[in-house]
Amino acid sequence: MRSRGATTAVPADHDTMSGSSDSAVPAADAEASNISVSEDITDPNVNSVLLGQNGEAFLVGPAGATGKVFTNNAQAIIENGNWTVTVELRKGADGDDLWNALTTQCFNRDAACPTGRIAIALDGKVISAPTVQEAVFTGGNVQITGDFSQSEARDLAKILEFGAVPVKFEVATVQTVSPTLGKDSLRAAIISGLIGVLLVIAFLFVYYRMLTIVVVGGLLVSSALLWSIIALISRSNGLALTLSGVAGIIVSIGVTVDSYVVFFERIKDELHAGRTMRSSAQRSFTLAWRTILAADTVSFLGALVLWWLTVGSVRGFAFFLGLSTLVDVIVAYFFTRPAVLLIARSKFLNGRKVLGVAFPDGGAQ
Repeated sequence: MRSRGATTAVPADHDTMSGSSDSAVPAADAEASNISVSEDITDPNVNSVLLGQNGEAFLVGPAGATGKVFTNNAQAIIENGNWTVTVELRKGADGDDLWNALTTQCFNRDAACPTGRIAIALDGKVISAPTVQEAVFTGGNVQITGDFSQSEARDLAKILEFGAVPVKFEVATVQTVSPTLGKDSLRAAIISGLIGVLLVIAFLFVYYRMLTIVVVGGLLVSSALLWSIIALISRSNGLALTLSGVAGIIVSIGVTVDSYVVFFERIKDELHAGRTMRSSAQRSFTLAWRTILAADTVSFLGALVLWWLTVGSVRGFAFFLGLSTLVDVIVAYFFTRPAVLLIARSKFLNGRKVLGVAFPDGGAQ
C-alpha cells in the first residue's frame, strides 16, 4: 500500500464520501523536489513512479503494508446508488494494527504521506488510490467509494480479495493453436461422438429391440436440455463449448446408456420370471433407480473433485461431465420412467418381441 490517488477510503460503518480530484504527481516533479526515484517499479521498498489505470503517473513512496492486511473477503456492492467496494481487515499486528498505523500517517498528512492517500498497487501499476478519511478503522472493515462502474468495482474487489496470495506467477509453457486447427479438432470430436452414439444405438436395437426407441428419445431430450443449459450459461457467463467439454459430454453418453441398460435388464429379469410388461416396468424402475442414482452420484462426485483440483481444459472436461450426469438423472426420472410405463400400458407391444421376449396379443397388458 503506497500513497496518492483519486477515490475515498472510509470505515464500513461511516458515511461514504465522494472521491477527491487531486492531480497525479508526474516524474518531473519528483526530480524537481530532489526525491530519489528508483527505476525498479516492482520494488516496494523504494520511491518510484507508477502508472495508473488510465495512464496517469503517480509518485509513490515505500510500501507501508501488503495485501495481507486484508482477508479474502471483499465484495462490490451498491450503496446510496453508487458502486462501493468493502473489504475486511485481518486481526492482529499484521492486519488492522498495521493498516491503522498507515492510515493514521496519511490522515495526519505526515511527511511519509503528505497527500493523505494510499495507493493500492499490483504488479507495478496503481489500481486505486483512495483518500483516507479516518485515522483508525475500528469497525474491522474498509470501504472504498468513488465514481466506480460495475466492472471497476468488481475488479477492485477481486484484487483486494486475492491480492494477498504470496505467489509470483511465471509462464511455464505456451501453446498457440490456430483457429483452423481448433475448429477442425472440435469438428472431429463432434463427428466421432456422433458415430459412437449411432453405433451404441445400433447395438441397442439388436439387443433390446423396440424399447430402443425410448433410448433414442431420451438421448434427444438430454441433448436438447443440455444445449439449452449451455446456451443459457454462455449468454450469462461467457461459457464456451471447448474440445475438452465435448469430450466430457461424449464420456457422459456412456453414463446415460448405463442407466438404460440397468433399467432394461431389470425388466428382462421380471419378464423371464413370468410377470407382465405392465407390472414389470414399474417394479423394475423402482429397483433400478437406486443403482442409477448411485452410479450417477459417483460420476458426479468424480467430476466435482476433478473440477476442484484442476485448471484449464481439464476443468472444462469435468464441468461438462458433471453437468451431463445431472441431466441424466433428470431425464431418467422424468422421461425414461414415464415413457416406458406408457408403452407398457399401450398396445404398441402386442405381437412384438421386446428384450428377446415375445408378447402375444394383449401380452403387454
